[in-house]
Amino acid sequence: MNSLSAKVKNVTVGRETLRVELQDGRVLVVPLTWYPTLVHATAAEVRRWKPCGAGTGIFWPALDYHLSVEGLLRGAREAEGVTRRAMAVA
Repeated sequence: MNSLSAKVKNVTVGRETLRVELQDGRVLVVPLTWYPTLVHATAAEVRRWKPCGAGTGIFWPALDYHLSVEGLLRGAREAEGVTRRAMAVA
């Protein structure tokens, strides 16, 4: 299965890691520090996620924040400007 068809099954945001389970059985675990918006969010905000893009992305409505499975598979980190915008709105 390629990264374009990989779909999210479950997401867990821990104290130090973001864990994403894919429907094909793969599990991605990355440092939470890669995503400062999630680091600065409340526990309630990070628990409320939903799949987007037909399951190829993750959306946190309370944060207006998206991550793509493709980006996670590439090891992409949050862009610096994204965090600044999120903090300015809060």
